Amino acid sequence: MSNVDPARDTELRDTAIKRLKKRRDFHGHLLVYVLVNAFLVVIWAVTSPDGFFWPIFPIVGWGIGVVMNAWDVYFAQDIGEREIQREIDHMLHRR
Repeated sequence: MSNVDPARDTELRDTAIKRLKKRRDFHGHLLVYVLVNAFLVVIWAVTSPDGFFWPIFPIVGWGIGVVMNAWDVYFAQDIGEREIQREIDHMLHRR
């Protein structure tokens, strides 16, 4: 007989699916970022290659969002039971 807890197995599976979905969504976000900004650079190069490099504004502005998205996907830790309970306690004491 197996010692695997079915509830724990389901929880781990749900967490894995959630993480995989976040990674897939991030990769889509990154692809759109690169394609759109490359298109803007091409527009700049065709219309005014000697002028001010205006695509820097969307590249940097949107890039901040991409970096934050990457942080959430690859470096942020999952919320644990201790944090959840602390937040519930905080909410109950605010009433």
